[in-house]
Amino acid sequence: MRLVLATRNTHKLAEFRALLDGHTVDALPEHVVLPPETAESFAGNALIKARTAAAATGCAAIGDDSGIVAEALNGAPGVRSARFAGEYATDAENLALLRARAPVGSGLAYKCALAFVDVDGSEIVVEGVCTGTLAAQPRGDGGFGYDPIFLCDDDERGRTMAELSDDEKGRVSHRGRASALLLEHLQA
Repeated sequence: MRLVLATRNTHKLAEFRALLDGHTVDALPEHVVLPPETAESFAGNALIKARTAAAATGCAAIGDDSGIVAEALNGAPGVRSARFAGEYATDAENLALLRARAPVGSGLAYKCALAFVDVDGSEIVVEGVCTGTLAAQPRGDGGFGYDPIFLCDDDERGRTMAELSDDEKGRVSHRGRASALLLEHLQA
């Protein structure tokens, strides 16, 4: 199946192309303007994006909204993960702010809502979660965003998400888990 991914994030595009193997994942056409992410939940924002992409392209579309939640910050940054340190913050600025506010070893979770809108208008939302803790120092060159400080509970070697190979990350990550659920739906 051909799917349009409602994002301008090239890292996410590459990740979803690998995770949704067997399906063609196209980049969002340049002319499509995504509306602001105004929902209070990952699922709500994912649906906003998927609906917009499907309506603008006439193709089946997927929208992802994902981020990190910190127990020590009562779930923040949550849906504001990409803008935690400000509207135009870099990954490094967001990561530094999280490290400044949350204690080392505190609980973290990556959450991903993945919305699918078909050409007939039917919709589903699946969610994936990956739990972990805050590392003492950033480690690893892979991944993006908060990956260098996220010690994944499912890695017995104690590595951050940025130290995992793409295949390893795909098996345990929030996006990997949400994508597996979406694949089950698409194959049914």
